[in-house]
Amino acid sequence: MIGSPSSSGSISHKHFNSESPNTDIRLSRLAISIMDSKEFSPHWHQPSHPDRLLVSKGDPFAAKATSLVALPAGSHFAHITSATKVSQKTYTSVQTSKRDSIELNSDLVYCNHSCQPSLIFDMEKYEVRVVDDRPLQVGDELTFFYPSTEWDMVQPFRCRCSAPKGVCHVRISGARDMERAALTRYWLNGHVREQLAGVEANPFSTEG
Repeated sequence: MIGSPSSSGSISHKHFNSESPNTDIRLSRLAISIMDSKEFSPHWHQPSHPDRLLVSKGDPFAAKATSLVALPAGSHFAHITSATKVSQKTYTSVQTSKRDSIELNSDLVYCNHSCQPSLIFDMEKYEVRVVDDRPLQVGDELTFFYPSTEWDMVQPFRCRCSAPKGVCHVRISGARDMERAALTRYWLNGHVREQLAGVEANPFSTEG
């Protein structure tokens, strides 16, 4: 899943360590994809959600999506309609079950990770919703909690999200490596909950 750094790319692993303590940036799947291989180039028509979100690119490591709408807590934000199944995880893929992942193939890929997210990615319903504990405002950054979909990740990273100290988990590598008590604060997809239950039932299992 980790490709060779591209000699023609602007960023490579040779010059960048995603877990460096001096890396004061927020890493999204998109950003890691860019540094891992060739420059990311969306193949879908943009904007894919012109009435919902605004993509800000600029520096690839600052790429993000912000909301164009105000919505109540827990409300529908968007359906995931253009996804395609992939044979293996990538930096931009989203896990949908214990074994399967998809590529979003839309501007939803610009939703970064946050330990205090604004969105939920429900991969059973293929739906994106506003988090249950607060409304979404126009201009809010669109983020979700990566371990809510990812049991483990291709490339762990040091989180620099805007969540306050004690809320940010600092290192993000998937739900498998997180303390169970910390995960109870978040909405989790069914496949993540199932794997957590499996670990609790058989803590010495090496599966997963």
